[in-house]
Amino acid sequence: MDIVQGALAGLRQSSSLELIAVALALSYLVLVARENIACWFAAAGSTLIYLVLFYDVGLYAESVLQIYYLGMAAYGYQQWRRGGQHQILPIQRWSIRKHGYALLLMFVSTIVVAQLLIKANSSAPYLDAFTTCAAVVTTYMVTQKILENWFYWFVIDTASIVLYFQRELYFTALLFVIYLLIIVVGYRQWRLEYLRLSQSSMTR
Repeated sequence: MDIVQGALAGLRQSSSLELIAVALALSYLVLVARENIACWFAAAGSTLIYLVLFYDVGLYAESVLQIYYLGMAAYGYQQWRRGGQHQILPIQRWSIRKHGYALLLMFVSTIVVAQLLIKANSSAPYLDAFTTCAAVVTTYMVTQKILENWFYWFVIDTASIVLYFQRELYFTALLFVIYLLIIVVGYRQWRLEYLRLSQSSMTR
């Protein structure tokens, strides 16, 4: 009961800046699910705000991650417009080997970054490191429209809910709960589009 009351009090005290960041971040994922290129503009806006917010609460890896996100927003926009036409990049899938490399990279980088965060007195070194390192790889997958990115995000966002709740970023934690629902819808839409394109290419 005390936890619930604390969360409600935190929601009332959350800054308007966090609410703006949440709105932009939510818009980003909805637009990604719809394969709308405007998602990268929403991503850039929320990224700039969260860079400051995460630094203020001692989530240093998450704060640095926002700089990466900003660069990837520009890169993702360019990739999705490849050839000069919006959304020309088709949805793709990675092989099991590529996913194995991705998971190995996430694991090794999480261990390395966590050690650095421990020395920097990070609030939650291992969880902060995992969500950061896994998000780096998965964001790249989004820029390439890799179908399986949705599975990765489900795990990352679940861990992020715990992380943000611990740091009393309650609106952001609530955002990631909503993210989990959007992820399910987004995966379904992308999978249907992938199957449609696959069947279309087979009939040519």
